[in-house]
Amino acid sequence: MKKNAEAAIATDFEPEFVAGLTKIFDEMIPFNRVLGVKITSLKASGVKGRIDMRPELIGHFISNRLHGGVISAGLDAMAGVAVMAAIGTRHMDEAPAQRLHRFGKLGTIDLRVDFLRPATGDHFELRANVLRLGSRVATARMEFLGSDGMLLATGAAAYIVS
Repeated sequence: MKKNAEAAIATDFEPEFVAGLTKIFDEMIPFNRVLGVKITSLKASGVKGRIDMRPELIGHFISNRLHGGVISAGLDAMAGVAVMAAIGTRHMDEAPAQRLHRFGKLGTIDLRVDFLRPATGDHFELRANVLRLGSRVATARMEFLGSDGMLLATGAAAYIVS
């Protein structure tokens, strides 16, 4: 079953790198399972993910809106994956396992989220791309969209990479 999930991810990378990065995202960061965020596209130019709405993610009980913390954490998670993809792209001359070891020091140092519209619906799409990957800091931009493609929130973040 896990192989099918990995095969469904649109990617620019070799299977070993995708499997390793997916394992980090899905298994080594348990909070991503709590959020229910899944990677759907993993490309050098950016990443995409999805969160399916569940009752435990509701932040406003009257209108069944998604909690803002889910939006923020989901955007942060996607931007982190985008940075990992950018690092993986920069070091394509290395073996996949060697590139995966480069993520040990990755961490969020700044995160800004602008909530534009209420997040309601049965699922949401997240997008992130790296604006700049420096030797110590990376910057990323993110989008959080409804199932109809409407932009619900945007984000910007900085990550320590070394």
